[in-house]
Amino acid sequence: MTTTVLITGASAGLGAAFARGFAAKGCDLVLVARDKGRLEAVAADLAREFGSVCEVLPADLLDAGGLGAVAERLADRARPVDILVNNAGFGLPAPFPYSPVEDEERMLDLLVKVPLRLTHAVLPGLRERRRGAVLNVSSVAGLLPTGTYGAAKAWITAFSESLRVDMEPYGVRVLAVVPGFTRTEFQERAGMDVSALRDAVWLEPEDVVAQALKDLARRRPVSITGRRYRAYAVAARHLPRTFVARKMARTRRAPAERPDGS
Repeated sequence: MTTTVLITGASAGLGAAFARGFAAKGCDLVLVARDKGRLEAVAADLAREFGSVCEVLPADLLDAGGLGAVAERLADRARPVDILVNNAGFGLPAPFPYSPVEDEERMLDLLVKVPLRLTHAVLPGLRERRRGAVLNVSSVAGLLPTGTYGAAKAWITAFSESLRVDMEPYGVRVLAVVPGFTRTEFQERAGMDVSALRDAVWLEPEDVVAQALKDLARRRPVSITGRRYRAYAVAARHLPRTFVARKMARTRRAPAERPDGS
């Protein structure tokens, strides 16, 4: 029986790496992102290299119609989806007090509301068939006080760990994927200056996916790639929160004020 995997944000970065990882395992794919052309290019590459059957589903997940279409696809009992990878997301360049609230709301919707809705759509079929999985891409930013992006990622990790317990009696696996800095388009799109980061902190998306698939097979609740970030996770559980919050605040710079003080 062929496994079908639906991946959001599949046109680049971790999403495209997940598509490649599952294609290498012989899975059929449903690729979701806004850019139809890029999705079709990913699908063509996977079909050529692995013989993958790829369904391209262009959708803007921040649009009610687009989100509804993907939720409907996940709930389609005639074409069951066995694994959902909630990967779509973006970050903002400025701390919360300096970001337009509309941008903050859009980010929160994509990082919290969208995976909540899509997971809710796929679960009835997974429970009924008593197999399958949900992978939620979180971030090490969610382990410590790192702004609203980190807060949203903390939610997705906690949501995943709780859902894992609820779904375990049905044979459905749930994994929170918690990467550190990964070489994708994410930082550039968010307008983040990462020039000061050393090469040693960076992960390759293929390594994050390989670790996630291993941890999924092992039925682990959380997947963290690399010794550096696993040590970071351990430290995050023991350091005083107020101390950490002050340290992390120094890394989130406010935009330069104009001469008029505004």
